[in-house]
Amino acid sequence: MEHEIKLYKRAYQLSLFTIFYNIAEGIVSMILGYQDETLTLFGFGADSFIEVMSGIGIAVMITRIGQNPGSPKNKFEIKALKITGTAFYMLSAGLLTGTVFNIINNRHPETTFWGIVISIISIVVMIWLMTAKKRVGRLLHSEPIISDGNCTKICVYMSVVLLVSSLIYELTGFIYADAIGAAGLIWFSVSEGKEAFEKAKGKTCGCDDCKV
Repeated sequence: MEHEIKLYKRAYQLSLFTIFYNIAEGIVSMILGYQDETLTLFGFGADSFIEVMSGIGIAVMITRIGQNPGSPKNKFEIKALKITGTAFYMLSAGLLTGTVFNIINNRHPETTFWGIVISIISIVVMIWLMTAKKRVGRLLHSEPIISDGNCTKICVYMSVVLLVSSLIYELTGFIYADAIGAAGLIWFSVSEGKEAFEKAKGKTCGCDDCKV
């Protein structure tokens, strides 16, 4: 029992780390993305703040299942999922509008150097988080915590999108690289938005089985 309590505490600590890391990542990414006119980096930062909302819901979930493993989602968790889903759709719409505007006006980033730096850091951190969350989830035999770990893969994919688009632009100067990167973020944002609403309706989706 004491070991189980420690594991739930560890899971909660990982959820808090996720929240505060995404706050820092979001602030830095949005500021640098705005300064360098990098839509992909700016959108990546906005996504980090949406992940904060999702992370708060996860922290509440861990507290709930730590007290009662078989209990259903509470009203706060359902509300958080709906808000998160709506935010992902709004981000997708904003990125699409920005992408069209940049293409029409032939606008492109001044540099994507910081996109490369931030994406590499994010990939390393998110892979560590994914592994740590899944390990705790397996030790607790907790499908919700394992699912949260699996869903962290989406953050890794989005970081890879940022890295690839930033590298292409920085190395080749291909003016549409940023637009392509933003399109990749739109794809994943729509997928995450859909998944959030499905979870709010009570549908089980462990991300390994979700289409992205």
